[in-house]
Amino acid sequence: MQDFTPLVIGIDVGGTKTHLRAYAGDGLVADHIRTSSGWRPHDPVAAAGWLAALVAGALPKGVRAAALSVGGHACETARQCAQIRTALQLHFDAPASVVGDAELLVPATGLDKGVGLVAGTGSVAVGRLADGTSVQVGGWGAVLGDEGGSAGLVREAARAVWAAHDLGEEPDALAVGLIDAFQVPEVPALGAALEGAKSPSADWGRHAPVVFAAAAAGSPLARAVIDEGGRSLAALVGQLAARGVPVDDVVIAGSTILAQPGLYDAFAAALADSVPGAQPRPLEVPPVEGAVALARSLL
Repeated sequence: MQDFTPLVIGIDVGGTKTHLRAYAGDGLVADHIRTSSGWRPHDPVAAAGWLAALVAGALPKGVRAAALSVGGHACETARQCAQIRTALQLHFDAPASVVGDAELLVPATGLDKGVGLVAGTGSVAVGRLADGTSVQVGGWGAVLGDEGGSAGLVREAARAVWAAHDLGEEPDALAVGLIDAFQVPEVPALGAALEGAKSPSADWGRHAPVVFAAAAAGSPLARAVIDEGGRSLAALVGQLAARGVPVDDVVIAGSTILAQPGLYDAFAAALADSVPGAQPRPLEVPPVEGAVALARSLL
């Protein structure tokens, strides 16, 4: 009798790229990366169809999944994720789960509980209560929130230089950097430049290196913006702790916080002060491995 090794599929749908990995036992069957263009998480039927097409294009012909797990960018509520999962079951005769992409961080690290914290373009933190209920804080977008993410840092940097301008101070390295980045003639014109962005998250966030460069050049305003971003990220963990989420381990991912030691150090210091005992753990494997772990748990 021929042995059958079940195939599990994990998918991490990020804001810009999507990563799929499929394993049969410990053997890697597929490792596929593509853009996330076309991902529509607020349309469950369209999202499920997009995922089904992704799987069909990534797997060898005739291969079927025994279990599938998806971590989806902008899958913000349990209801929304459940709707995508229901639609996905029409395409796959196998157990499936759908969670927000930040929920992949804890299982990717091999943990069964803790906090997943992302600070990339935006920022969000997630965890689970003892009964398995998912709790998410942050992630409100560049206009309303995302403190500590690249777009939020640029927004707060602009506010800081406006406030300095109103006090009659000369433009410092942060103000000069933002003026140059947004291609405006003076500080007061930054408001219209930010408001005119077609996509605030992307259009603001790409200028975050200006904030870190200004801090390195000695700008107290930039340093204060980064420190406050770190405190805001630590506050997300504090909110989860206050709601009963285990926060002993905080798994950290995101292109901004992992690439910028100044922000990471500000976060770690604030976390030690506000949530004693919480241990920050930078993610060292691709988040898709968390989706694979969740898929294995369905077998």
